[in-house]
Amino acid sequence: MKNVIILSATTRSNLQLSKDIASHAPDDLNCEIVVIEEMNLPLYCPQVEEKGIPPAVTELVTKMSAAGALILVAPEYNGSIPPVMNNLIAWISRASKEWRQSFAGKFAAVATMSGGGGAKVLQAMRSQLEHLGTTVHSHALLCTGQKPLNPESAKKIMSDFSHWLR
Repeated sequence: MKNVIILSATTRSNLQLSKDIASHAPDDLNCEIVVIEEMNLPLYCPQVEEKGIPPAVTELVTKMSAAGALILVAPEYNGSIPPVMNNLIAWISRASKEWRQSFAGKFAAVATMSGGGGAKVLQAMRSQLEHLGTTVHSHALLCTGQKPLNPESAKKIMSDFSHWLR
């Protein structure tokens, strides 16, 4: 089975978008949705890290090592990535043997259900994922209250993941 981890920043509209995206996965893709808000992670800083990596992060790093693709789903927050997503990425980079390990060599896609424009968060997530060593899909999923998920775009991403993953 080919594994895809969908990281939903929030529990409301972006979680629903995550579920909608997952519903378009072909049968050979196993999609697991992780809701970052529900992880209740402490704010990353070296002093907190000295107390240990949170078990939820260690568990996620293990799951990510078995996954070939990631989908980051987050609302636009002040023209960028919401703090909860950045915090998780900081923890993941510290919980891995090498800071890019959990991201490098994977495929990724970005999506947003945003009350604002949404284009800036997609650009910011793409840039961060590429910096971390992922190959980001050329299609991004930009949804708003007036613009729902385009099922064909979601199917295209999932179909490509299915072909690209071994």
